[in-house]
Amino acid sequence: MAEPTARTGVAQLRLAVEVEDLDAAVRFYRDVLGLPEELVVDSEGGARVVILDAGRATLELVNPAQKALIDDIEVGAPVAPRIRVALEVADTRQATEDVVAAGAELLGEPRRTPWDSLNARVNAPDGLQLTLFEELGGG
Repeated sequence: MAEPTARTGVAQLRLAVEVEDLDAAVRFYRDVLGLPEELVVDSEGGARVVILDAGRATLELVNPAQKALIDDIEVGAPVAPRIRVALEVADTRQATEDVVAAGAELLGEPRRTPWDSLNARVNAPDGLQLTLFEELGGG
């Protein structure tokens, strides 16, 4: 587990997403995108959680103008809900092909951004909107 920061005590950002078909979502994120299982807990009444390791987490806060700019660059139209998940991948083109083959809906083909990354936009099979991005300029 990561060490808490000195100022806040926060050691981890965890995004909790409710999905209708947990097994299908686990196959998509674990098997297609390669996020390893960190913890699986089965509880009373059929309750179940699977926590996947997504590497380093950041919280990206954007104002409405930036949200519109990102949508325009990645998709060409305003499509993002209030919350969108961005996942850094080693190869955006290959990751996009893989997730679309696994049932994701392609919203925006991979394209170079002004901040020197290669970004693609999809709706995951569970409805979560994802940006897949590859840093091109070393940063």
